[in-house]
Amino acid sequence: MFNKNFKLVIAGLILIASIWQFIEGHIGNGIMLILLSLIFIFLYFKNEMILMAFLRLRKQDFPGAKKWLDKIKDPETALTQKQQGYYWYLNGLMLSQTNITQAGKYFKKAIKLGLAMDQDLAMAKLNLAGIAMTKRRKREAQLLLTEAKKLDKHGMLKEQITMMKQQMKKI
Repeated sequence: MFNKNFKLVIAGLILIASIWQFIEGHIGNGIMLILLSLIFIFLYFKNEMILMAFLRLRKQDFPGAKKWLDKIKDPETALTQKQQGYYWYLNGLMLSQTNITQAGKYFKKAIKLGLAMDQDLAMAKLNLAGIAMTKRRKREAQLLLTEAKKLDKHGMLKEQITMMKQQMKKI
């Protein structure tokens, strides 16, 4: 909703107002304003549009998630680097059902920019392996699958990885 730098300016102004409230003796107001400034600092690191898109994807509402992502006009200036990674990752997830070549570009861009969680990185590499497998690039798919297996520390993608390996044997 707000630019990333604007969020920090708002947080700073609210923090200054909270200090003023402490000086005036209104301790409750000062504490409330500090908590309010923490919301803007949180939203600097976690973009609200991306959070809403993640919530929509949890409910399997792809058009709703796309609407939230489309509200981000210029991701290069409006988002931090990790947020840009998640922006392209979410776009890749939504396009993976319809346009796999474009989804592959988005996943590569997301991996290049970086994703905070290893699980998300493993999912992106697993999707890239599937795209490479559909394009008959077996060597690249195997490499991506082994990277995804290393990143999947909790075993959440174990079933999908073994299924992809079985399909690769048929190629």
